[in-house]
Amino acid sequence: MGRKNTVSRRAFLQRSAAVLSAPAIIPASALGRAAKAAPSDRITIGFIGTGDHGINRNLKRFLVEPDAMAVAVCDVDTERREKAREMVEQHYAKELAKGAWKGCASYNDFREIIERKDIDAVMISTPDHWHVIPAVMAVRAGKDVECEKPLSLTVHEGRVLADAVAKHNRIFQTSSENRSYECYYRAAELVRNGRIGKLRHIQVTLPRGHSVRPASMDVCDPPKGFDYNLWLGQAPEAPYCPARCHWNFRWILDYSGGQLTDWGAHLIDIAQWGNDTELTGPVEVEGTAVFPKEGLYNTATDFDIHYKYANGVTLTVSASKPGIRFEGTDGWVGNSGWNQPLEAEPKSILDSKIEPNEIHLYKEPLGEQRNFLDCVKSRKPCYAPAEVGHRTITIAHIGHIAITLKRKLRWDPEKEQFIGDNEANAMLRRPMREPWTL
Repeated sequence: MGRKNTVSRRAFLQRSAAVLSAPAIIPASALGRAAKAAPSDRITIGFIGTGDHGINRNLKRFLVEPDAMAVAVCDVDTERREKAREMVEQHYAKELAKGAWKGCASYNDFREIIERKDIDAVMISTPDHWHVIPAVMAVRAGKDVECEKPLSLTVHEGRVLADAVAKHNRIFQTSSENRSYECYYRAAELVRNGRIGKLRHIQVTLPRGHSVRPASMDVCDPPKGFDYNLWLGQAPEAPYCPARCHWNFRWILDYSGGQLTDWGAHLIDIAQWGNDTELTGPVEVEGTAVFPKEGLYNTATDFDIHYKYANGVTLTVSASKPGIRFEGTDGWVGNSGWNQPLEAEPKSILDSKIEPNEIHLYKEPLGEQRNFLDCVKSRKPCYAPAEVGHRTITIAHIGHIAITLKRKLRWDPEKEQFIGDNEANAMLRRPMREPWTL
C-alpha cells in the first residue's frame, strides 16, 4: 500500500482543532446517563483477545459504560474466552433474563467477529504480532477500532494500518492510558507552552530486563482448547511450550520487542506529545544494547538509544525504570516512576497556570475507553489515533534496528525510510507466514 492515503499534518490538525480545545468529558452520571440505554441504542463491541489485560483493563472498563454493549468475545484459548463470556453475561444478567438481550457470542477465530454486521466496533487486546491484521480487516469492514499498544510489530505494518484507517474514515484509538493521566498531559502542556524555555533534550527511561512469569520451557503438545497454530498466526512456525505464550510473548522478537516496545509505546508517546512531533519523527538514531546470547527470550535486556530531531531536540531512551524528563534552556520537568507526581527545577514551574489563550492539549481524564466511545459517536479523532500511535512505536522500531546493526542511521520521517542503508530498510518489515498477509 502506498503513501497516498496518509493524513498530512495540516489536515490532521485542522480536523482535530475543535477537539484540541474541548473541555474534559463530563462523567455519564452527571448527564443523567447512569442508567443503561436499550441494547439497540448502545455501541456494540466485539472483544478480540481476552487475556489478563483484555479482561481486567479493557472488558471491565467498557462494561461499566452505559452507552456500550459487549456482544461477542474471541480468544484462541477456550478457558480465557469462556471466562470473558461468563463475565459479560453476568453483567447483563437482568437483560438476559428478560429476553432484552440474546447473550454474548464466543469465538475462536476473530474473523467471525469482523464478519458480523451488527457489531459497531472491536477492542483488540491480543499479543503484539496480532494487532495489525485484525485491526486492518476491521476498518476495511467498516468497524471502528481500539487496539492495544504497541500498535505494530514493524514500521511497515503500522503504515498499512494508519493508511487503512484514513482511507476508510474510521475512528481509531491506540490504547495509551498515559494520555489520560494528569502528570503526563500536565508535563506536555508545560513544555509546549514554554515553561522550561526552549526544549533541548528529552530523557525517557524504561524498565530493564525481562519481567518473566514462571512457565515451563519444555516442548510439549498445546493444551486442549488452545489453538496454537492460530496463536502463532503470521509468526514463524515454532514448537509449543508454555513459556512461549500469553504474558511471556513480550520477550520474544517473533512476537514483540521487549521493554523497548512494551513500555516505550507509553513514554515515547509522551515525549512526542511534549515535543510537538506526534506526526513525524527523528532524523538520526544510534545506540547500544545487551541481547541474551541464548535461550527462548531474546529481546534486549538493556539499551541506551539516542535520537535527534530536525528541530534540534535530542531524545534518549534507556533502560532503568519508567520515567520521563523534559530539559529546556530555563529548567526541567518530569517524573520518576509510572504515573508519579511531577518534579521540576525551578519548582515554581509546577505552579504555573496555563492561560486560556495558550496551548491546551487534548485530554480525557476518564481514560482511553471513554474517549473512544465519545469519538465513535461524534466522529472526531481520538486522543491517540492510528497515525499518532504508529509514529510513536516507529521510534522504538528504528531504535531496535539501530542497536541490532550497531551503527548510526539516518531516518527520513516523511518517506519512513532509512537514508542510504538498504540493510536497515529491509528490517522495516518482516515476512508473514501463510496464509496471513496485509
